[in-house]
Amino acid sequence: MAILGPTASGKTAIGVEVAKRLGAEIISIDSMQVYRGMDIGTAKPNLLERGGVVHHMIDVAEPSDAFSVADFRQMGQELLSQRSEDATVIVGGSGLHFRALVDPLTFAPTDAATRSELEESDPSELISELERADPDSGLHVALDNPRRVIRAVEILRLTGGSPSKRAATEEAQMVRRFESEIEFRAVGIDAGENLEERVRRRLLTMRKGGLVDEVKGLRQDLGRTAGAAVGYREILELLDGKISVEEAFTAIEGNTRKLARRQRTWFHRDPRIQWIPWSEKAVDMAARVIEVVS
Repeated sequence: MAILGPTASGKTAIGVEVAKRLGAEIISIDSMQVYRGMDIGTAKPNLLERGGVVHHMIDVAEPSDAFSVADFRQMGQELLSQRSEDATVIVGGSGLHFRALVDPLTFAPTDAATRSELEESDPSELISELERADPDSGLHVALDNPRRVIRAVEILRLTGGSPSKRAATEEAQMVRRFESEIEFRAVGIDAGENLEERVRRRLLTMRKGGLVDEVKGLRQDLGRTAGAAVGYREILELLDGKISVEEAFTAIEGNTRKLARRQRTWFHRDPRIQWIPWSEKAVDMAARVIEVVS
């Protein structure tokens, strides 16, 4: 079972209540709650908010680690295999991490030296290299997106796998058809017009709760991935003297809204998710969708 939705939509509290009714444990699918110490800025549920429900995939990596989606998939699928006979509720807002957990996503290797070399290269030359190896690469890679071009060329150099070859695999076709490796029922929580106000209130709670001090304490330990998280990168700019406190929190609010919109768009592409509006009755509605008997 899965309770999904954009950031600040209320899915965490709903997921806990549904898990209680099921006697289930929760697997979190949040790309930043995996990091120890990143509590306030990720809205990581504290022990009280977890309501006695065991949560997995929280606090499993150091903020200095580059904990990739591939790492998440490996650890998460091992956990699912151990819990195959037990009730489990997947809860979170990262669409990619959700699909990595339930769908046959494969992740090509990466190499820091190769990636560094490519990042210094002329983007037009990388596109030419890609098109020479695979004339149809533009059908599978957004050639106007430098980050995706770099990744495609990195995979090509490391494995010889062109975009067309990778897209033709059975696993890739299953992913495009939204065919999962495990059976599940999924509910999406849509906060609708309330989302912006929920974002604003949550950010105020973070500010009062000590977000600036949290980032200050983690500053020397934040790796490239963790330091790029919304809420952390803006406070890092504040601590570097580049922006004011008000500018930092205004930027966090705007970037959180953008993140929520991207998450909503990602999840709405998935036909397996049944959407319900957030309300005081959302727990009951979610329970009915996944056929939980209260």
